[in-house]
Amino acid sequence: LTFPLLSVTLLVSFGSSMLYGYNLAVVNSRAVHIKTFYNTTWSQRYGHGLAPGLLTLLYSLTVSTFSLGGLVGSLLVGVLVERYGSRELGSPEMVIIGRCITGIHSGICLSVVPLYLGEIAPKNLRGFLGLVPSIFICLGVFFAQVLGLPELLGEERFWPLFLSVVVIPASLQLLLLHCFPESPRYLLIERDDVCGATKALCRFLGTPDVQDVIEEMKEEQQSLSSVEMVSVWQLLRDRSVRWQTLSVAVVNAGMQLSGIDAIWFYTNTIFENAGIPVSQIPYATVGTGTIEVVAGLIGCFTIEKLGRRPLIITGFCAMGICLTGITISLLLQTTLPWMCYVGVICVIGTIAGFCMGPAGVPFLMTAELFTQSHRPAAYIVGGSLNWLCNFTIGFIFPFLQMSAGAFCFLVFCGVCLLVALYVYFVIPETKNKTFMEISHIFA
Repeated sequence: LTFPLLSVTLLVSFGSSMLYGYNLAVVNSRAVHIKTFYNTTWSQRYGHGLAPGLLTLLYSLTVSTFSLGGLVGSLLVGVLVERYGSRELGSPEMVIIGRCITGIHSGICLSVVPLYLGEIAPKNLRGFLGLVPSIFICLGVFFAQVLGLPELLGEERFWPLFLSVVVIPASLQLLLLHCFPESPRYLLIERDDVCGATKALCRFLGTPDVQDVIEEMKEEQQSLSSVEMVSVWQLLRDRSVRWQTLSVAVVNAGMQLSGIDAIWFYTNTIFENAGIPVSQIPYATVGTGTIEVVAGLIGCFTIEKLGRRPLIITGFCAMGICLTGITISLLLQTTLPWMCYVGVICVIGTIAGFCMGPAGVPFLMTAELFTQSHRPAAYIVGGSLNWLCNFTIGFIFPFLQMSAGAFCFLVFCGVCLLVALYVYFVIPETKNKTFMEISHIFA
């Protein structure tokens, strides 16, 4: 692991993936302040406050419009990668538009970052570097929780500033990213620039002896010499990669339909039911953020030893078990007061299981299961499904929670267990294999 390789991994993760995690958590933690702002603005405009149902709808739109922006961003990935390579102030409307714009940024970066890292990383480090963005997603959630403490930006008057902190890491990435070279695989296979690819490899790997890697890229280039970059429609119709495409769809949709966003949304309520004073809940939430980061680090540092399959299967199974535990605890806590503590433990277990594998492995798998010609289209498919499911959960969960109560978590439990079974029976281990070797396994 060289300094340039580590530096560019940390930079793109800090300026992109961390913003995604921050934006996931920042609205949920300020829900009360945002709803108060919406109600006050509505009263000033129309002389009366918002009805509870309409207020819930407007807040749900605020949460989920981030995902719609992400969907637009993910649809732009193919065009951007092929062309450039893989590198009124007081109104509810402006809050929603701002969320949509940050969603577009996250939609592009959430696909391009693992694509870029997957292409520059040597095969023995591809899993490790591929999971670094997931750690920064957890760090983004953690920083949102920390900055939301009353001593920092947790007061009602600071919530607009709280939402705009994302400009700092984004600006830093914009200033520094041009110092690093383009993906060597993109330069050689797409641009036929052997000299540029060699220089980039020497920079990233810290050695002039890169001929073996160049030869492996040329082999892939020759195998794709008669194949142009495929579109999404061509990818979906290509029977030779149907299992890879289905696998990317399953793991990316399963990542969001696992209910992790619902857990983040419901954490405060579960902590309150467990008897934690309302004033102390923000600090308890920071504790869950710490667990997220630790679980992400465990996954990152064990993936090259354990492999991709064990991490994602174990993560989804742990989430399914803990989601069942949350349902049981919510149903029985009125008759068995100690069950509320079981709920807290299950919340922590769900978050840890997610961050250990399902949070990052789907993006890594999308890069590994396809060759260069199909990879951008695969990221569009995976990213679009990811964001569509994210939008669906963000928009319907408040209503699902009101209608189904504790039983809503059983739906997520079923999704987790089904995805784990699919990975176990269908997706092969890709650890320490080249892209061509993985392609031959499916063939």
